[in-house]
Amino acid sequence: MHQKFPELLESASKAENTKYRLEGYLFPATYDYYTSTSLKDLVIEMVNKTNTVMQNYYSAIKQKNLTVQEVLTLASLVEKEGVKENDRKNIAQVFFNRIKANMPLQSDISVLYALGEHKELVTYEDTAVDSPYNLYTNTGYGPGPFDNPSEEAIKAVLEPAENDYYYFVADTSTGNVYFAKTYEEHMELVEKYVNNS
Repeated sequence: MHQKFPELLESASKAENTKYRLEGYLFPATYDYYTSTSLKDLVIEMVNKTNTVMQNYYSAIKQKNLTVQEVLTLASLVEKEGVKENDRKNIAQVFFNRIKANMPLQSDISVLYALGEHKELVTYEDTAVDSPYNLYTNTGYGPGPFDNPSEEAIKAVLEPAENDYYYFVADTSTGNVYFAKTYEEHMELVEKYVNNS
């Protein structure tokens, strides 16, 4: 498949410790298929759709000195961490700020993926799970995408908001996301919007 989609799959083919090689590359869309359609043909169609969407972004990815794997990985986190476009763009920049500062991304989404389960709240014990996907204990982007991100999430990563935030927290009751520059500010927001919910 790498030969059929070299620009799309180049960085994925070099990734190590990935759980599912094509995670992130199966574009979320509606597909028409028949009982005679093979799984292989369906997967090729989904990867082809991702490649078609990504055609608009390959030059921007190169200009930003990123790989497709890195963009899809961050987009998969941004997709789940924020709902609104503006929040996603701010979250993307938070992740870039943390990467530049060599800080772990500390995404709960990464922990849930490493655990292989969905929960409302991630515990301190959860953040210690031994996995290359755990971005509390590992720096960088992680091995690969955590889901198959939408084009909106991909755009948020390639066109992030300008900010100097290093932290964010979501109010799970409203979905609103709050951003902070310092850990102290962040903990105040956690106390206000998470612990008191």
